[in-house]
Amino acid sequence: MKMTFSDAIRTCFAKFFTFSGRASRPEYWFFFLFIVIWSFIAGVIDWQFFTQVATTQTDEVKQVTATSNQPVQSIVSLIVFFPHLAVAWRRMHDTGRSGFYAMLPILLILGAGAVLVFGIGLASHFQHGGNLDILFTRATLLIVLPTLLVLFVSPLLVFWWLTRPSQPGPNQYGPNPYEVAQ
Repeated sequence: MKMTFSDAIRTCFAKFFTFSGRASRPEYWFFFLFIVIWSFIAGVIDWQFFTQVATTQTDEVKQVTATSNQPVQSIVSLIVFFPHLAVAWRRMHDTGRSGFYAMLPILLILGAGAVLVFGIGLASHFQHGGNLDILFTRATLLIVLPTLLVLFVSPLLVFWWLTRPSQPGPNQYGPNPYEVAQ
């Protein structure tokens, strides 16, 4: 049985916190499309109803600034965060990988942030311009620069894994979703 757009949405919301099992490509990508569509609609609603426009005039330059807190997009993001993470987790299982790989970019961002905060934070406790200050600053940069490179590559790698076909037959995470009646 082929999964339709509405089937994928129902399945993903029904499995809100289900991180076990497998998810087929249509289940993941239809739900991803649903998220994109609703994020766009939420953005339009935010733009129409929650954007404040300020105009300033100086000499010959007129400047227009639009600001919004994007409350509708924030609500949509909160609603779909866990179902999206869960279906990505199950999708990784379907390709024979651990679900933790779906979180690789997030974990790298947190790691790079921790290195920056602790590395530069430690360096700031030493005499400015001293040997230890320079040592910690350089060590932090030596760690952060490769991490940033990996940080830019990791979303592409995760995207690649999410597009891979299902492993045939059952794997360690469960039966193939194409071989199981929905």
